[in-house]
Amino acid sequence: ITAHIVNVYGEDNNCKSVWVSRRATAREVCHLLVHQAHCSDQESWALFEHHPALALERCLEDHEVVLEVQATWSLKGDTRLTFCKNYAKYEFFRNPTLFFPESMISDSADECAPPQNLLRSGTCPEIQGFLHMKEPSRKAWKKVYFFLRRSGLYSSTKGSSKEPRHLQCVADLDNLNVYSVVNSRKLYGAPTDFSFCIKPSRNPTRVQDLKVLCAENEQTRTCWTSAFRLFKHGKQLQSNYQLSKSTPRSLESSAPTDLKAESSLVAMDFSGKAGGRVIQNPTEAQTVGMEEGQAWRKREALRCSLPTAERFLVLFAAIHKSQPWFHGGVSRKEAERLIEKQGLVDGMFLIRGSQQHEQCFVLSLCFQLKAKHYLVIPFEKGGRKYYTIDDGVTLFIDLLQLVEFHQINKGILPVCLKHPCVCVTL
Repeated sequence: ITAHIVNVYGEDNNCKSVWVSRRATAREVCHLLVHQAHCSDQESWALFEHHPALALERCLEDHEVVLEVQATWSLKGDTRLTFCKNYAKYEFFRNPTLFFPESMISDSADECAPPQNLLRSGTCPEIQGFLHMKEPSRKAWKKVYFFLRRSGLYSSTKGSSKEPRHLQCVADLDNLNVYSVVNSRKLYGAPTDFSFCIKPSRNPTRVQDLKVLCAENEQTRTCWTSAFRLFKHGKQLQSNYQLSKSTPRSLESSAPTDLKAESSLVAMDFSGKAGGRVIQNPTEAQTVGMEEGQAWRKREALRCSLPTAERFLVLFAAIHKSQPWFHGGVSRKEAERLIEKQGLVDGMFLIRGSQQHEQCFVLSLCFQLKAKHYLVIPFEKGGRKYYTIDDGVTLFIDLLQLVEFHQINKGILPVCLKHPCVCVTL
């Protein structure tokens, strides 16, 4: 059989069946879904492997063969693949000092080089530190000092001693995968929310083979899970990263006809007397686009102010509902979960309706591996309704204008809005 059916779920829980070749990689399946789902952009898409019964999930590496991954599932009816964004897949190549804090890097003599140099050469620094470990067949957790090296994961039987006689091998990196744990406090009794799991990749998987570990904070967990990936896959991840940066160009030649038509559109300036001209400068094209958007909103605002156009007022007030970054009335916890799932990178954001304040919204923004929340409140001035996040210092006529402004101006935010947290329907 040259082609097989793979079922992939969207974040709305709807399933789509796609035909893939026997050796199709996760990257290739993502490209196929990007075209079939008519996604507006082609970057940072990923396949996630979910094990609901075990509360585990992980992002497949771009080079992994999808059918080979499925072959390791012990509960095929329960386990699934989900298609969604993951902006943080290669973020440690862009910002290594955030992902590998100096306090966690081993003080071994051969690890004196800074993290950026090690990552650039396709290697990873050895990691060390305390983690909580769930004891086998018990609900109790024990705090243990671990060392992660190229040869495997080791625990110390005597404090933080790294003498060979005090080290025990916990896992061999070649035959395991690392998963994040969903709701680990409730399901595993973890002391914090920052848990991850080492799961053997052999088939079938037994619950007693799982090694559930828990970190004190998100940065510590991210450091450990990133190091596991780098030690296991090495320079292959660096190749995947380089290939991902060329994705838009490489897809252009294989894109469907309607996508080619979209890519052939150009920005035009019709403000002159001698007809239109093509705008070559990307910055100018973006500026013109923003000006046109603002002009359109002003025309709509004027039309909506007329007593004969009440129906347009309703449409204008709810225009944000069609935007990919708007997530309705999801809770604070669910917003943090969405941001965490799609990658804790600086500038990822979503807007949601406030559950505590009527007629208000909340801007949820990721900065330094944490989700921050900013209340967007209505503000009246001169008989008109605006929105603000800085107590009226800066006013916006709608949420679209607020997002566009903060994509190029930080304002009171710690970082500009860069990556919308989106939910795709297959």
